[in-house]
Amino acid sequence: MSFSKHLKLFGMASAASALMVLSAGAQTNLEKLGQFKITGTKDHVVIPQGGDDAAAIRKTLERIKLPPGFKIELYAQVPDARHMALAPQGTVLFVGTKKTKVWAVMDRNRDFVADEVKDFAPSISFDVPNGVAFSKDGFLFIAERNRVMMYPAAEFFQESPDVVAIPIVPQGELIPADEESYNHTARVIKVGPDNKLYISLGQPFNVPPPEKLDLYAKWGIGGIIRMDRDGSNREVYTRGIRNSVGHDFDPATGDLWFTDNQVDGMGDDIPPGEINHQTAMGQNFGFPWYGGGSVRTTEYAGDEPPADVVFPAVEEVAHAADLGMTFYSGKMFPAKYKGAIFSAQHGSWNRTTPVGARVMVTFIDAEGNAKSEPFAEGWIDENGEYDGRPVDVAQMKDGSILVSDDFANAIYRISYSK
Repeated sequence: MSFSKHLKLFGMASAASALMVLSAGAQTNLEKLGQFKITGTKDHVVIPQGGDDAAAIRKTLERIKLPPGFKIELYAQVPDARHMALAPQGTVLFVGTKKTKVWAVMDRNRDFVADEVKDFAPSISFDVPNGVAFSKDGFLFIAERNRVMMYPAAEFFQESPDVVAIPIVPQGELIPADEESYNHTARVIKVGPDNKLYISLGQPFNVPPPEKLDLYAKWGIGGIIRMDRDGSNREVYTRGIRNSVGHDFDPATGDLWFTDNQVDGMGDDIPPGEINHQTAMGQNFGFPWYGGGSVRTTEYAGDEPPADVVFPAVEEVAHAADLGMTFYSGKMFPAKYKGAIFSAQHGSWNRTTPVGARVMVTFIDAEGNAKSEPFAEGWIDENGEYDGRPVDVAQMKDGSILVSDDFANAIYRISYSK
């Protein structure tokens, strides 16, 4: 199907037309791209692979503990690697960051070690492009601090510095401009089983003041919003979240599951981290009345929480910073992992003794009960220092999984053989 037909099919034609209406001033790169014009950008930033940094990473991986039969290897060196999305054809891995780059990672010779890492769409200025997601039909969506963009056929257009780029939520319209913050701005985006976009909007405070609650409830800040792929029909799907930086849909039920980071400053061991299970639109998961699990926040201790608060499906260790997650649907791993959640714990930033910095696996039984256990760990050394901080987990076509690490500037591949 042609690009123009795709635009019409998904209601993008009006967005593309809008880009062709130029202001009196100079054309922006985004306007040029909307008209399929070149921007003059010539080169990509290319990240060399190998060398001393790769050797040091591989040395660290020697001490990572995994269940029997599993092994972990360096897949790619990617600066500030955060959330990941594998293109439908499996040729390119897109990697978001909390800075100004999105990276395109390619393994051209199919040896499960990347041989090319370069910046995607270098003619476009990104602002915290953490969230990356693909639709099944090959549309890439990138959620930034205060914008959502769509890139048709990005898997193939990424070879050029110029790419087709369509604003789904224009700059300054994802949240009110006055609410732009440097804190909790790493958006996560997924295409749901209903073909809609689901975008997490972390609220910027440790615990927000009461005067912010109505505004945040209206916009879905401190929640997850849902919208059509053209940005229309926006609605608040999930409420009562502090800062969710990972969500995915159970392939068996279609239910949304997500991680949430708990309140800081309440002590080393409370409140717990969370993995949550949502079964209906509009459910409230308790923040800011609860700081994590059933632990009440000091700021809202005297207030009545909303009725029917949904408590976590799993309480994780406090302050481990549970981030990206994915349901496992592959065939490489043993059968017990089918339908389990693999999730990344980034590691604590202010706990007396660091915790986290590992990959967890969460098993869900036939009744929907969930239980987590460590799957890959060892990125905290004997001195309590970090040698890596996992961020996200993604599944490859062969059933292996990838783990991103924004501290080591790396992506790891975990595989299994009997």
